[in-house]
Amino acid sequence: MEIPLLDLKRQLKPIRSEIDIAIAHVLDSCQFIMGPDVAALESEIASFCSVSHGVGCASGSDAIMLALRAVGVKPGDEVVTTAYSFYATAGSIWHIGAKPVFVYIDPDTYNIDITKIASRINSRTKAILPVHLFGQMADMDALMDVAGSIPVVEDSAQSLGAKWNGRSPGEYSQAACLSFFPSKNLGCIGDGGLVVTNSSDIAHKVHVLRSHGAVKTYEHSTVGYNSRLDSIHAAVLRVKLKYLNNWATKRKANAEYYNRAFENTNIKTPVVHPNAYSVFNQYVIQVDNRDELRQYLSEKQIGSSVYYPIPLPHQPCFASLGYNTGDFPIAEQAAQKSLALPVFPELKQSEMDRIISVIMDCVQ
Repeated sequence: MEIPLLDLKRQLKPIRSEIDIAIAHVLDSCQFIMGPDVAALESEIASFCSVSHGVGCASGSDAIMLALRAVGVKPGDEVVTTAYSFYATAGSIWHIGAKPVFVYIDPDTYNIDITKIASRINSRTKAILPVHLFGQMADMDALMDVAGSIPVVEDSAQSLGAKWNGRSPGEYSQAACLSFFPSKNLGCIGDGGLVVTNSSDIAHKVHVLRSHGAVKTYEHSTVGYNSRLDSIHAAVLRVKLKYLNNWATKRKANAEYYNRAFENTNIKTPVVHPNAYSVFNQYVIQVDNRDELRQYLSEKQIGSSVYYPIPLPHQPCFASLGYNTGDFPIAEQAAQKSLALPVFPELKQSEMDRIISVIMDCVQ
């Protein structure tokens, strides 16, 4: 029995007719870029996040870059961020000529260690970029206290629907950035992203930047980007958005099933802070024999993945920053021991039982 890490075919099947109708509507309209579905999605996502504005763009990576520029980050500035995330978190900082300054992570949640941020702030710090990893938000109350007047941009690529003290990404900070990459809990049929904010000024700046810096046709107030969200992606996302909370509930139930099964073992299961509601974009365990377990799961036709095998400070492209092995021991341990298991909403209990049984055979 093959069990994939993520099965988008199962997600698509019960809503296929709605998706087909939505796509057909876009095709019939011939409004393929920045059409009415994009504007509607921007409003619906903003409402979902309890903020005033949503601005779509071409990817989650672009969303970070656009939001950082909108809050005033310029070449030569520094942006404080986590040492443990997908490349795009730091790459987006680098692309605008700024310098990523990395911070330790919390060993339980994998999110940025708020207590270590203050020591990394100096006169060149122009933004703080926390990442809400694996579907759980960082401690935004504490982070905003540390930030003070420094703008905060949330990398919320994996956390749409997550909460901290009942509040969503974008409610605390200057802006939050979403990704609609197909593997996300709300995924489109390609790349897509969106910035949510309560600031009309930031929303306007992102709106201008995403369309070549144009304030109106053929008049460019700044050098911007071609980073617009396609209508067909927006139409698909509008259909899926109706099901997102239900999918999150099922992911949470699957995670709790795993947690109960792995009690009193050497497997470190995800820790969700009491103030957090996690949407479990990933279910990540830690085991000492991670690579052996991953190979064993593969042999049994069970999908898994390593998020992430190289901490950001140790990526070859950031070698010029001068970080060394041992500088970020918690992130390095996570890189060596963490493994994501299937947790998608359509996962059957019998499949989870099989996954658990196989893992127990390999982990003592």
